[in-house]
This record gives sequence, structure tokens and C-alpha cells, in this order.
Amino acid sequence: MGGEVSLQEGESAPLSICAPAGFLAAAPIRRFHVMTLSTRHLPLVNRRRGLFIFLGVAYIGMWAAMSPLLASGYQRGDAREETGALEQVCIAAAMLAPALAAILVVRWVERSGRVRDTLALRWTKPWGRAARACLMAFVVPAGLTTAALVIGTFAGRYPFDGVHWNGLGSWAAAAVLNMLVSLPLFFGEELGWQGYLFPRLAQDGDRRSLIRAYAITGAAFALWHLPTLLMGGQYPGRPWYVSVPAMLVSCLLILPVFTWLRLRSGSVVPAVIGHAFVSSVSVAMVTEFADSKAALDPLHMSMAGWPGWFVTGAFVAFLALTGRLQPSFYTARTVPHPASIRRL
Repeated sequence: MGGEVSLQEGESAPLSICAPAGFLAAAPIRRFHVMTLSTRHLPLVNRRRGLFIFLGVAYIGMWAAMSPLLASGYQRGDAREETGALEQVCIAAAMLAPALAAILVVRWVERSGRVRDTLALRWTKPWGRAARACLMAFVVPAGLTTAALVIGTFAGRYPFDGVHWNGLGSWAAAAVLNMLVSLPLFFGEELGWQGYLFPRLAQDGDRRSLIRAYAITGAAFALWHLPTLLMGGQYPGRPWYVSVPAMLVSCLLILPVFTWLRLRSGSVVPAVIGHAFVSSVSVAMVTEFADSKAALDPLHMSMAGWPGWFVTGAFVAFLALTGRLQPSFYTARTVPHPASIRRL
């Protein structure tokens, strides 16, 4: 941010960040890819206009997509309740709104370059690093969910029914397959939140800008879900004055995890995978390992409830204390030092 760059193996780097042109002419260096969150080059009026248009389109798109359900008086009353065809269509349309808003702003308001590059819609290189980044997007949410269920069990709020090893493999395969099928919809969200909004708010990457970016992006992410919260989507049976604050806490805590996945890879793809896992496989884990006859309350036994807040908060604290929520952490680890270039 603000002139800082993160380089990855596989693509080219500008002369100004590697070495004087003379060194480059004499030395065969490895090629790197530039990833930056900086928006310094954008005129302030364009940046502000873009932010307002992005939020307006994303929010209007969400409310418009959910209007058929709101008009019908739909209410989700049980955490085990399956979503019908109409609900699935409305949810899919809503999830595409942030991406459409981001593309609209980048292409026609900011005119800041290629949409793919601006929104970090790329694979991390080399491919081994991409695979590790995607694997991390599975492992971390799975670990956080498991820890949350353990806490809920020991607190007496999660009706744990044991692990049924015989069918565990087939269940896991089906859950992951279902997640992969829905993955394009999560691009719809994360191209907006991680690809567009967070970088615009982070700006130059100083401490104040980063705190503001995490707070505002998390709040915008949470309040964007307001129509579904009013219908009991994430917290069935809970009134809005309980579900809205709960969702706000959940999003403020989980958003830095998605941002960390995006920063460490230089790509929005791992953030998409992490979000998809939390919203699908993590939810399925709550149901799979619970007593089939017990009532389930997400507020007391999931990533969206207080057990999840504890474990996610602890993990985010670790990321913050070790500097992993700052883009400069990855810049320092990946930019080659001029002295090392001279030795090539």
C-alpha cells in the first residue's frame, strides 16, 4: 500500500523496486509478480465517488435480490431447515451484487486499469505456492470451527453426538463438493470486499488506515446481510436486535482472517475459498456432529456464535501481534534486497 509492493515468483517487476537498470542489464534475475493495495494514484474525488457507488450498488442489489422473500414474509425458524429453490435463487443473485458493483466502479468510474489486476483476480505463482495458499484456506477455517465446537461442547451448549467414522469420509467429500459447486457465488462477494473495498479504505497502509479499513469493511460486510438477518437467515428465531449485533461481531472477527489469506497469497482466490468454507462446510460440521434430535442455536455453538468469536478472536490477535495483518509484512519477506541482486 502506498508504494509498498509484494512480489511473487513468476512474473516481472518494475526496475525501481529491484535494482538500478545497470544491475538488471548485467544479471539474470528471477521474475516476480507485483501485488499492491495502493490507491494513491487515484484522484480523491474518483476514489470517494467509487466508494459510494460501490456500496450503493452492492446494498441495493442485496435488497432487490431478497425482495421476493421479504414480500412473501419468509422466516427461517430452525437451523436445520433446508433452503428452497426460491431462497437459493435469491441468495445467488444477492451474492453477485458486490462483484458487479466492484467491476462497475473499476471499469467506468475509476478507470484504474484492468479489472482482473485491480481486484487481484489471479492465481498465486508458482503453482506450488498457490496450492499451499488454497490448502491454508481449508485448514484454518476447519481448525477454527473444530475449536469452536469443542468449546461449545465443554460449555454444555453444543449437543455433541460423537464422530461417526464409518461415514465421515463420504460426508466430508460431499461437503467439499457442495462448497466447490457454490464457489463462483463467493467470488461475487469477495471481489467486492477483499478485491475492492478493503484496498480502497486501506489506502497508504499506515496504522490508522489499516484499522479503519478492517473496521469499516467488516461493518459493511455485516450490515450488507441485513435483509437475511431480518428473515432469520444466520440466526433462526432470533430478533433483529440480537442477530444484527451478533453478525457485526462475527464479521469484524472473520474479515481479518479472509484479508490475511488474501495478503499472504497476493490473490483474492484463497479469501474466496476461506469464505466458502465458513459459510458451507463449517455450517455443515455443526449439524453433522450434533445429536440429530437436539435443537441447534448458531449463537451458542458455531463460528457465528460466541464460541467462534473466542477462537477467531484469538487467531486474529495472533495475526495482529505478529504483523501478519499488515501488507508490509509480506513486502519485507518477498522483495529482493539490492545487495543480493548484485551477487547474482
